[in-house]
Amino acid sequence: SSSVFTRPLELKQGKPAGKGTITISAEEIKDTRVVYLEIEARNLDKKDFLGKSDPFLEFYKQTDAGMWQLVYRSEVIKNNLNPCWRKCSVPLQTFCGGDFNKPIKVECADHDSDGSHDLIGTFETNLTELQKVEFECIHPEKKQKKKSYKNSGIIRIKSCKIETEYSFLDYVMGGCQINFTVGVDFTGSNGDPKSPDSLHYISPDGINEYLIAIWSVGSVVQDYDTDKLFPAFGFGAQVPPSWQVSHEFALNFNPSNPYCQGIQGIVDAYRQILPQIRLYGPTNFSPIINHVARFAAHSAQQGTASQYFILLIITDGEITDLDQTRQAIVNASKLPMSIIIVGVGEADFKAMEFLDGDNGVLKSLTGEPAARDIVQFVPFRQFKNAPREALSQMVLAEVPKQLVSYYKWQGWPPVKPKIDLVGFLP
Repeated sequence: SSSVFTRPLELKQGKPAGKGTITISAEEIKDTRVVYLEIEARNLDKKDFLGKSDPFLEFYKQTDAGMWQLVYRSEVIKNNLNPCWRKCSVPLQTFCGGDFNKPIKVECADHDSDGSHDLIGTFETNLTELQKVEFECIHPEKKQKKKSYKNSGIIRIKSCKIETEYSFLDYVMGGCQINFTVGVDFTGSNGDPKSPDSLHYISPDGINEYLIAIWSVGSVVQDYDTDKLFPAFGFGAQVPPSWQVSHEFALNFNPSNPYCQGIQGIVDAYRQILPQIRLYGPTNFSPIINHVARFAAHSAQQGTASQYFILLIITDGEITDLDQTRQAIVNASKLPMSIIIVGVGEADFKAMEFLDGDNGVLKSLTGEPAARDIVQFVPFRQFKNAPREALSQMVLAEVPKQLVSYYKWQGWPPVKPKIDLVGFLP
């Protein structure tokens, strides 16, 4: 289904700007294939009086009405008659409506800053023909004027590939299991749980910031988890009977089976364990990250998009083992897992923002960069008065992209659901 919307162009004060109109057409994309192109040119005509041309490419598809519609414009390469443009990708539906024989017009032009770009040359083709290697770039007026005219340069298609782009839902519907693990910060900097100013203090109405964070994120994630069994751990507390500090103890005190039944199970385990442990330190994140990474690594060995791991760490933001945590995240970035950090309380979360890596690629102490961005940090205080959905939306905003980026990086398609086989089996 498609819809077209045309409106007259107006000047700023609402006065009409002559006869100009703008048309927006929208169509539902059902074809998820994408065209990847790598293109270079050689011996392009020199268009600038001083210096060489500044070439760029434009691709147009022919509409049903016979008009040419721009579908892609490349970057400009300055002062170069033998340019090599960046690899580009265009959805197949946008590029040619999914029709490999639909006419495509390619124009190569010399960029001028005032917008009066000069045509270097053009050629018509279609997606089937684009698999060929070279095309002559022809300037129609020059061809008419000069008998000896050959071309205005050669456009060479270095690579033209069509690949399917899968979405988060394609993977989930295709059988990918989301495994959700929770890590709760029980270090002394949170304050004594019996004191009303502690982040672990449970108010008379039965909540605190840790519980709200578990509910908000867990209630969304649990819909993607079929068995609804969630491993939940604490870190940074002294635990009975030896009162040794542990950085990955099961909230249900059952290390061989740390699974809680549903989000309610995590909440119940949290409430039960709180009076039985002593908040202590240091605040080490790396043990619980490495714990989940071991499961993710085991799953990745199967070589299929069957399991993805999400670790939710809820913390007051103090961290002791920053260097080990950086290394743990860089290692985990090569695995099917994402880490969500929710910061509770009023602390300075600079270390958490650093781990998020949004301002640049996170690197380990040795300088090894993360293979992809897998950490999402959200300060709880920004959502104190917002509806609960706002926190879960923000917290989970990156996960679908992170999941898709991992499987794309590995080249793994969705595992097809077994339901497809029903009715075909003998």
